[in-house]
Amino acid sequence: MRLSVPFRYIAWPLALALVVLPVVGLMRGWFAASRWPIRTLEVQAPYKHVSADKLRATVAPYLHKGFFATRLDRVQESVAALPWVASAEARKVWPDTLVLQVHERQPVAHWNGNQLIDRQGRVFTAPGAADITGLPQLSGPESRESDVVAFFQKTYAQFRNDGLVVVGVDLSGRDSWRLELSGGAEIVVGNADPEQRLQRFLDVYPSLGEGADKHFTHVDLRYANGFAVRWSGSQASSPNHGGSPPS
Repeated sequence: MRLSVPFRYIAWPLALALVVLPVVGLMRGWFAASRWPIRTLEVQAPYKHVSADKLRATVAPYLHKGFFATRLDRVQESVAALPWVASAEARKVWPDTLVLQVHERQPVAHWNGNQLIDRQGRVFTAPGAADITGLPQLSGPESRESDVVAFFQKTYAQFRNDGLVVVGVDLSGRDSWRLELSGGAEIVVGNADPEQRLQRFLDVYPSLGEGADKHFTHVDLRYANGFAVRWSGSQASSPNHGGSPPS
């Protein structure tokens, strides 16, 4: 037995297709890359570490799709992947302009020699990192950068009051701290009560070597009741305030 399908069930889809298909074809032509090409790229960036040429070369592959087809999210992801870029924002301006705003990373310290730490506390690798001067040298186990940064900030503020400048902090795998001062002097803090040991040294520092040149080269705070100081020109370390051997 043959079943007949009412004509209206066929006519409506057919009529809809006859209307939609031309519209789709028209829209495809309307949004085609050749129809509305992006002709202007405006880049807003500080250009301290990322060049304009590098940014334009990174964005160029995404511009051939035209104004409507260009994916802003992909443009932003591509630019943000550059070593010195912290974030990127892209927007379109009718009829043929793409505006790109770039925020560069701001390094605040060297990390483990060949990396940097930015203001957000993120470790990153970038070309030319080793050539940047004026930043503290921080080092320590991976994932401990936040602890080292916090220790540096605290000790920098403490020592500055006595005219001493901390330029480096090292945290060993055994949680032993070491400071480096401007001029090359080293302070070995150890891993037990580091804040208490540092404060004990700073309490005594103003009276150290009164009447003499107070340029020390090495301080060992790993004593139970005191510390040892090596002065400039001296080859041996001289104990100060007694105490048991370092531990």
